[in-house]
Amino acid sequence: MSFLQEFKTFAVKGNAMDMAVGIVVGAAFTKIVNSLVNDLIMPPLGLMIGGVEFKHLQVLLRAAYTGDAGEAVPEVAIRYGAFLNTLLEFLIIAFSMFVVVKFMNRLIRKREQEAQ
Repeated sequence: MSFLQEFKTFAVKGNAMDMAVGIVVGAAFTKIVNSLVNDLIMPPLGLMIGGVEFKHLQVLLRAAYTGDAGEAVPEVAIRYGAFLNTLLEFLIIAFSMFVVVKFMNRLIRKREQEAQ
């Protein structure tokens, strides 16, 4: 089988198409989760801890300054608020994937039991 024929067989197989759809849906789902965390969950949390925007919480290690040659030297900070946002996004996505896999496993087991 030639390289092109082999590639064509792979590309039009159901698994490759399913994977492509999964990637596109996953990217869209990630945007939804990012918006959920950044626009719906974190603002009330920031308000509860003193009216601070949560993603801007940080420990400043060195303030920004202008160097001897006039160049701007940026600040150095540990941005733990942004890290917590990312961690929350990960937990939501991981939990959602867990629920989907659990549901799919249940369907597969049910189908196997019906086949017997």
